[in-house]
Amino acid sequence: QVQLMESGGGLVQAGGSLTLSCVVSGSAISSAVMNWYRQAPGKQRELVARIFSSGTTYYMDSVKGRFTISRDNVKSAVYLQMSSLKPEDTAVYTCSAVFPGYQVWGQGIQVTVSL
Repeated sequence: QVQLMESGGGLVQAGGSLTLSCVVSGSAISSAVMNWYRQAPGKQRELVARIFSSGTTYYMDSVKGRFTISRDNVKSAVYLQMSSLKPEDTAVYTCSAVFPGYQVWGQGIQVTVSL
């Protein structure tokens, strides 16, 4: 059974930094598309960043230049480095892995950015 476990969330002041980690167990991730999503209260879930097996990345406009997604296939992990955080970045961040034919989600982790 493939499982994803996020860590690294918490409370940070505006302008600060956090790095989220997502470790995958039960499968290698070398062929998977790895994603970070977020959902703020009362809002729809949105795709924050994506990294393909090739290393190609995608970012939503509001985080470009502030967030960096990376992956370590040996450790079966994906990371989201977040800097210059803003209160509007406050959300539950969830990692997902897309394998051929199915997608697996983590449980999510809270990130709160205070003024």
